[in-house]
Amino acid sequence: MGKKINLKPQYAAVVLFLLFMASSLASIGSFQSTSRMVNEDMDRALALTMAEQQSNVISQDTIQKFNRHLQIAELRGKATLVVDAHGQQFKAYAHCSKATIFSMSDQRPAAILWVLTAIWAICFWHLRRQPEALGEPVGLATSGIGYGGLIHSDTDGRFYTANGDEVRLTPMQHQLMEMFFLSPTHTLSKAEICDALWPKKPDASDTLYTLIKRLKPIVEQHSSLKVESDRSKAYRLTIKNITN
Repeated sequence: MGKKINLKPQYAAVVLFLLFMASSLASIGSFQSTSRMVNEDMDRALALTMAEQQSNVISQDTIQKFNRHLQIAELRGKATLVVDAHGQQFKAYAHCSKATIFSMSDQRPAAILWVLTAIWAICFWHLRRQPEALGEPVGLATSGIGYGGLIHSDTDGRFYTANGDEVRLTPMQHQLMEMFFLSPTHTLSKAEICDALWPKKPDASDTLYTLIKRLKPIVEQHSSLKVESDRSKAYRLTIKNITN
C-alpha cells in the first residue's frame, strides 16, 4: 500500500532565513564595533595633534603628526583630516572611508555563517528539485501518495517520479492511475474500471485492453511498478520483483 508523505519545506526556509539574519547581523556588528574603535582612535589622535601644534593651520606636518598619533596602524595613510569652512569657528574632523573600516573589521565569523547559508540554500534548492524521503518519492516539494517510485501529488493531482519529473499521461491513463493509487490494495476489477471510465458503453473490454497495453510501458519506464492482469478479470498495480 502507498503511504502519505508530508514534506514541510517551510522548516528548511525558516532555517535559511535564520542563517541569513545571523550572517548579516554578525557582519554588521563587526563593522559597527570596528567603526567605533576607529572613530575613537582618530578623535584622540586629532586632539593630540591640534594640542601639540597649537595652530588651526592644517599642513603636511599636521597630517604627519596625526598619523603618528594613530594607534591603529592600518589607519595610517588612510584616515584623512577634513576642515569645516562653513562655520565661524574652525573645526577639523578625522575621516575614514567605510570600505577601509570594513576591510579592518573581523568578518571571519560572518564569512563562516555566509558559507553555511550558501550550503543550506543549495541543499534547500536541491531538496525542492529532487526530494526523497525514506526511499519514497515526495514530488515537487508537496505532499501526496507515494508508491513504487511514483507520487500522486495532492497539490496539482499529477504524477511525478522520484526525481521530480512529471509523468506524461493521457486523460484516460491519468484517471486509471488515480484509481489504482486510491485503491487500498492497488487492485481494480475489470467491471469497476469500465463502469468508471466508460459508464455508457455496454462492452468496453477491447477499449480497456488497449488502455492497459499503452499504460504498461509508461509505468515501467518511470517507476518500479508494473500492471498485472488476473485472468483479465482484474488488474493490479504492483512493485516489480528485482532479482540479482
